[in-house]
Amino acid sequence: MAGVIGALAPNLGVLILARVLLGFGTCGGYPAAMALVRGEADRTGADGPGWVLTALAVANQTVAVVGPLLGGLLIAAGGWRATFALNVPLAVVAVLLGARRLPRPAETAGEETSPRRGRPAVGTSPRRGRPVAELDLPGMGLFAAMLTCLLLFLMNPHPREWYLPVIAAVAAAGFAARELRAATPFIDLRVLGGNAPLLATYARALVAYLVAYAFLFGFTQWTEQGYGLTPFHAGLVQVPLFLLAIGVSIVSGRRKGVRGKLLAGAAGQIVACLAMLTLTGHSPLWALLLVSLLFGLPQGLISLALQNSVYFQADPERIASSAGLLRTFAYIGSMIASSAAGASFGRRADTGGMHHLAWIMLAAGVLYLLLTVFDRTLGRAAATESGAAR
Repeated sequence: MAGVIGALAPNLGVLILARVLLGFGTCGGYPAAMALVRGEADRTGADGPGWVLTALAVANQTVAVVGPLLGGLLIAAGGWRATFALNVPLAVVAVLLGARRLPRPAETAGEETSPRRGRPAVGTSPRRGRPVAELDLPGMGLFAAMLTCLLLFLMNPHPREWYLPVIAAVAAAGFAARELRAATPFIDLRVLGGNAPLLATYARALVAYLVAYAFLFGFTQWTEQGYGLTPFHAGLVQVPLFLLAIGVSIVSGRRKGVRGKLLAGAAGQIVACLAMLTLTGHSPLWALLLVSLLFGLPQGLISLALQNSVYFQADPERIASSAGLLRTFAYIGSMIASSAAGASFGRRADTGGMHHLAWIMLAAGVLYLLLTVFDRTLGRAAATESGAAR
């Protein structure tokens, strides 16, 4: 639906509607994948499916490699509408593969329980033992109001806009109250109750993905407007990042523990941000490729480490909600990154604006490093992962 509506959109409002539908369509994929991995681990008794988690992270990185290149080609060949139209055949293939390969509802719902923990199967309500399908529309509305007001303020912070953070705070309080009482909450805040390690992981995800998405959004925009590359060539500049990220994920996925990966990723982000500050509109093309390559190391380390952290820190009964929250915090980081890019560039992505954005990214990278250095729970997470693997 999103592909068809987006490709045929007559105005910006309909295009935004297509993006909303696209969000609904894609939001369930990653939580469902994590839930299926956990359910299969429970069934087989293998609690440390490291290679499966690595494969999931590599799949995400692979899609990220294809995305910028394919997007540039589609825009050059058929305009931005072609990027929406492509979703139609991809969605059809996904439906056909899912119908053939994914477990059927009868195999995972009802009164079936985990043989190891005696709980309802993954994807069902633990209270009713049946699939949950209700939509928490009030929760969605409050969450949207909170983020919209916050991002509008961050895009142009000024004392005269004081009412925006106030509205965001009120909406946040109402959202928390609603979600804690709702039978089927939009975002299950109860997964956070008493789980300080998981909260710390979400905080790291927000800050780390702020840096990652600020680079993807801002750097790409600057390479086109400030440096003069075409959309296709701007996509090519991103290729070293994702290729290295894939290789790093594969290699680091063989090693247990997350603390070392998170620390190395934090250091990599800081170095890459410093390198970004050296670029100008007259820098050689190899310098742009080098900066992209530098961002690939932390990208591969951090995405895998955060995913594995959630897998071992979350309540197994709520692994899907916990994985969904990881994506939620990552997307909040991406929205803040978008606001930071807008505030830094203004009407045009020039070199001065790119450097301003790089300083914001550097501050976020230092914060991420501090959140990791002073988190003593990471040692326990590593011990849990090693014990599960054995």
